[in-house]
This record gives sequence, C-alpha cells and structure tokens, in this order.
Amino acid sequence: MWELDGAVPGTFGEIRLTLIPKGGEATSHPWQYVSPYQGYTHKVFLEDLQPATTYTILLEGRKKAGTPIAKTSGHFRTLPPADEVVPVTFTSSTCQYFWDYDDPVRGFRIYDAMRELKPAFHCQTGDYVYYDKPGPLAKTVALARHKWTAINAWPSLRDFYTEVPLFIQRDDHDVLDDDAHPASEPYGELTFSDGLLLWNEQTPTDPDHPYRRIRYGKDLEIWLVEGRALRTPNPEPDGPEKSIWGKEQVEWFKETLRASDATFKILMSPTPVVGPDRTNKSDNHANANYAAEGRWLRRFLANQPNTFVVNGDRHWQYVSRDTETGLYEFSQGPSSDEHAQGWKKGDQREEHEFLRVAGGFLSVTVSRKNENPTICFRHHDTRGVVVNEKMIVGSGN
Repeated sequence: MWELDGAVPGTFGEIRLTLIPKGGEATSHPWQYVSPYQGYTHKVFLEDLQPATTYTILLEGRKKAGTPIAKTSGHFRTLPPADEVVPVTFTSSTCQYFWDYDDPVRGFRIYDAMRELKPAFHCQTGDYVYYDKPGPLAKTVALARHKWTAINAWPSLRDFYTEVPLFIQRDDHDVLDDDAHPASEPYGELTFSDGLLLWNEQTPTDPDHPYRRIRYGKDLEIWLVEGRALRTPNPEPDGPEKSIWGKEQVEWFKETLRASDATFKILMSPTPVVGPDRTNKSDNHANANYAAEGRWLRRFLANQPNTFVVNGDRHWQYVSRDTETGLYEFSQGPSSDEHAQGWKKGDQREEHEFLRVAGGFLSVTVSRKNENPTICFRHHDTRGVVVNEKMIVGSGN
C-alpha cells in the first residue's frame, strides 16, 4: 500500500506538544503515544487561551524515551474580543482532488497564493479528500487514511497550515461517496459511520460540536454548519420535515443568528443555498429534493441584515443573488483549474452577477472606511489574481 503515490506511512512512537504564548511561559503537555488504531494521529484540546494573542506550537516526536527527538513548529493567533473593532481578512476554498494538483512539487498553487495574503484564518468548506475518486478508490479504512496523509503531505498545504488556523467542514466525499447521507450503502468496506469516525480522527474538530460559530471582533460572525450526519436521507420525499441540518441544528442556527450583534454575518455552507444548481443534483438547498427547507432558509437569511452565504461543493466560481429574496451567495470554485467542471462556460443565469468556470479561492475582508463597516468578497484565480470583487457597506454599530 505504501507504494501508492503520495503515501506517508505512520509509525509507532511518542509525541509532545508545547504551547508558547508570545511574551509568556511555555506549557508542555505530557508525551503521548500514537498508534495505528488512530491512524497515528493525536488530538489536543487547548483551553484558557488569551484573546488576540499569538501562540507558537512546538511539536516533538520520538520512538521512545532516550531516542533522538524530531521537531517542527507553527503558530496561530486567537480571536479578538467581540466588542473590538478590528479589520480581518480570511480565505475560503473547497473541492481539492489529489490528482488534480497544479504544481508537481508544491501541490496546489492556491495555498501559496493565500499564504501571501496573511489571512487570520481559513475556512475549508468540504471535499478536502475524495474517497470515491481513483488514486486509489478508498474502499477500506486503510485506503481512506491514505487519502488524508497524501493530501496533507503536499508542501503548499503544510506550509500554509503551520501559519493559518483552519476551520474545516465535511461534505459527501470526505465521509463516503457522492451525495452521501446517513442511510447510504457502504462504499466497498467503508461505511458512513466509518467515515464519521475517520473525519473526527483526521481533522481539527470537536466530535461533540459538529456545528459552531466564530466571532471575530465587532463586525464579523461566521456560522459553520454540519450538512451530512444530521440530514434526512436524500431519497425521501420533500416536505416541511425533510432537513439537511436536522431540527436541533436549525433551532440553534435561528437562535444564534437572531441574537448576534455582529455587523456582518456569514453562513459557511458546504453546499449551495442559492445556486443555481444542475437539475440532476439532489442533495442541497438549491435542489428540488430539499426545496421546502431551502425556501425557508433563503427567506430567513434575507431577513437578517448584512447576512451572506459562502458555499462549497460547486466546481465553478460565482456570485449569485436570489431572485426572490435578494440573498447573496459566493461560491469559491475548486482548488485547481483541472478540477473545474459541472457548469457550461457562458451559461450565465438570471441569478448570476459573476460566473467563472475555473479554479481558485475566495478572500473576505471586513474593515471600516470613514467609520462605515464594509465587507469585500474577492474571487481569486489559482495564482491569487483577483478576478472579481464585490464590496458592500453595512450599517454602523
């Protein structure tokens, strides 16, 4: 198996994490073993961090006590207080297939381009790996783990994530196969439940909180939703009870969005809410299969001032404005030009203010100009060149 391209075999041993706040004292966690039962991964939940503080993380590894120690390090900055007016830029991307890389040495060009922007954090909205695409087809747990180690071994990803915190969401290909839902049949020997366990193993997420929100200062709040594990199975007939999010998440979303006093609010959705999407698709809020919840969601979001959607899953870039509600949605497009597909170039619909069937990423900047809060959504190509810009002025707070 380890002769597969991109393979990075794990090994039994110990690791230790040390956290060093800027200007403060280092705190070392105990040495912990990693083993094949968790894919040689280890997860540490950090508590009691100070706001707006830069931390360095030192990670050490060894075979056992008394053996040579290998070291690597990275850094991150914690979020500022909710009452602080502070500018912020973050980036967002989706849909990266290992074999559609565009740099044979670095991997994906977007990561080096995004790193130059020095974003405060990065949102990855799903399809980080593709279990059901060749190279190999991940029909076992071992091959699924290979997909994660291969994609994360690209130098552009490693360099980016040592400097930029990641907020990641899962979509179908990260769990099982295309349009996966809780009642999906196994993909080879991989089950939907296996996919959820592997996700929790491989990603910096809390399995007890699959949906969450990020508050960045006075002017920005972001909602990261769960779109796979809680949904009604795709084939069931549409109606008021059919849901992608599930009742508990819907209530949480309504309550927290209404209560937010952030100037700008963004729903990060692994799948489209506005679209338009293709008629042969059936697993998102822009499709007929979930039309009832989709109509409710678009109307609800449009009734909240300065609220927008950034979506993953679509392999083309666009800015769409819903013809009924006026809700804006921004699609980042895939992580490489080779992975752009699914929409005909030039097929610009009524909803589209911008359409580009190519790869790239999205950057979002929130700032104040003459005391007026503004938000700017920029589509970039894979090298970072801005190909579209939408700036919106919000009401002052």
